[in-house]
Amino acid sequence: MEGLYLYCIREKTDTHCFSAKGIDEKGEVFVIPFRKLEAVVSNVSVEEFASEEIQKKAKEDLSWIKEKVVAHEKVIEEAMRKDDKFLSVIPMKFGTIFKERVRLEETLKKDYFKIKKVLDRIRGKQEWSVKVYLKDREKIEQLIKEKNEAIKEKEEEIASLPEGIAFFMEEELKEVISKEVEKELSNAAEVLFERLGKQPVASVKGKILYKELTGRQEPMILNAAYLISEEKIEGFKNEAEKLNKEIQTKFYLEYSGPWPAYNFV
Repeated sequence: MEGLYLYCIREKTDTHCFSAKGIDEKGEVFVIPFRKLEAVVSNVSVEEFASEEIQKKAKEDLSWIKEKVVAHEKVIEEAMRKDDKFLSVIPMKFGTIFKERVRLEETLKKDYFKIKKVLDRIRGKQEWSVKVYLKDREKIEQLIKEKNEAIKEKEEEIASLPEGIAFFMEEELKEVISKEVEKELSNAAEVLFERLGKQPVASVKGKILYKELTGRQEPMILNAAYLISEEKIEGFKNEAEKLNKEIQTKFYLEYSGPWPAYNFV
């Protein structure tokens, strides 16, 4: 049984051809117009992309999920581009399927004014991502040891104790230092988040991603998204570059965009 896989909704355009294939790598991507909106869709097997099947694949075949998520994103990214301009789109959650066209049209009719309101709010704006990674945790630990008098006194006390007792006190001190490091990193992330939030219309913090997802050895300390008016994009990028130079002895900052406005719709 075939259904319609929904990638995103955008305002009506005259661009209806897509180079990207559908999420199943077979179906053509096309649009279903509704009043002043367009739903970007492709035909897929309902059985293959049912929520139960996706949940099963998520447990048993992560490579399949990753491949399909990339295909999903590729279509949305193409849908938001027209020549050298960026269109406002409402990206859909991975795995959004309608069994019948009439059901999709009913949803568009029911939520038409809500959708228009969201598109009006994000029109002329772009989502940009900022991720900050810690270069050297040991350097942060050393700085904390040097400026924290209580820790310095504790280290001196431990140095004068018998080896057996000193061992347990060293373990306790390591835990104290670790907590201080986490506090320092949390404060640093907040400062960076606020610093870059001066020009955007809105900003939000995302979940910290593990190394397995980032593909980097350095741990992430900040994962943020910013919604920025198009006329302020260059200023935002310049500020991000400037900030990266300021923090480069401790951290590494990377920014990317524009992305579909997942965090602001």
